[in-house]
Amino acid sequence: MKIQLPEKVNTIIQTLQEHGYEAYAVGGCVRDSLLGREPGDWDITTSASPDETKKLFARTVDTGIEHGTVTVLLGKEGFEVTTYRIDGKYEDSRHPTEVIFTRNLREDLLRRDFTINAMAYNDTEGIVDIFGGMDDLKRKIIRCVGNARERFGEDALRIMRGVRFAAQLGFSLEKETKEAMTELAPTLEKISAERIQTELVKLLVSDSPELIREAYHLGITAVILPEFDEMMRTGQETKYHRYDVGEHTVQAVCNVPPDKVLRLTMLLHDVAKPEMKTVDADGTAHFKGHDIRGEQKAKEILRRIKFDNDTIHKVTKLVRWHDYRMPAEKKNVRKAMSKISAELFPMYLLVKRADILAHSMYRREEELENLSGLQKCYEEIVADHECVSLKQLAVTGTDLIGIGMKPGKQIGEVLNELLRIVLEYPEFNNKEHLLRFVQNRFDI
Repeated sequence: MKIQLPEKVNTIIQTLQEHGYEAYAVGGCVRDSLLGREPGDWDITTSASPDETKKLFARTVDTGIEHGTVTVLLGKEGFEVTTYRIDGKYEDSRHPTEVIFTRNLREDLLRRDFTINAMAYNDTEGIVDIFGGMDDLKRKIIRCVGNARERFGEDALRIMRGVRFAAQLGFSLEKETKEAMTELAPTLEKISAERIQTELVKLLVSDSPELIREAYHLGITAVILPEFDEMMRTGQETKYHRYDVGEHTVQAVCNVPPDKVLRLTMLLHDVAKPEMKTVDADGTAHFKGHDIRGEQKAKEILRRIKFDNDTIHKVTKLVRWHDYRMPAEKKNVRKAMSKISAELFPMYLLVKRADILAHSMYRREEELENLSGLQKCYEEIVADHECVSLKQLAVTGTDLIGIGMKPGKQIGEVLNELLRIVLEYPEFNNKEHLLRFVQNRFDI
């Protein structure tokens, strides 16, 4: 089978071959090409040492020289070229104690995680598939190269990567691979939060985010997100729900587009329900205040997994307001947009829809109809450029000072009062009108 290599990748491979070295495209780019997917990047492996590689190309960067990786620059593009290597003993489920360069391709492929990632290719020899990666692609399974416990013992993050690949590709986990994941899942505690975050996001924005449920059954979330396990153990004894909190969460995650903020929001929107749960004498459950407490818990979790401040801000705000309800009237929507922000309000609508669709059928159609009304109100407000924030208010603090108000705390209080008026009566958002109101109100 022939793979269409990018011209520059082929140039690097041929240059190495012309000087007596072996060279192949390797790993994910081969896998994706065979699946008809567009590779994200192209990695090259070679029998040449890093120094030998550097001598053959005019521009290189030592991006990972201690592990045998040199980035070859051709034009404005960079391509990682890594020497065949054997990893020494792993003592921390992450780093090998030493890296030994080798001239043997098989030894290099043997250290890789899964069979579908352990194939190499060049135009001369075609596909080099020593461990049955092609068959596993056909069977749609994720299977470790060699002994699964050894592979996961070398780098515990591979446990998450296995589930993530299954989610991205629509594959299932091979039996021994799955057993080893379950056995070694506790070793994920040795992996940095940043690496955990990367894999979690890739899983969530994949075509099968419901595999977060598989991560729970394998014991992965018990380490990386124990709050999810609590949700999976918490029932929802109300007529509005047909699932426990965890399964409702899984369904809700699947109901939003594959956007990082949206899927993190749905993953965490009910994270406080386990601790906020109360049950009436008649057995009906309530979760009052779970939105407010959820905002706090979501912030704690996202900080723990080292998310950036922008993501934390957006997700926690959406968690805070996910349960906010209102009749579909424009004044209600303006006020909600002011609270949630005009930027996040379209996401709020998607969050509400996902949440409703993961409920029981009780009043579902009524709630969806109201949501459609909210969407229509929102579109009209945007089209008419109606004011929903201080930034859109027709007057500023400078305007207030200009009519005689003294700088200070009162300026902000007056502007917020004017915004409340305009949210109720958008036609009042007129500079002359608002300034006259202030002058009359404060006898300026």
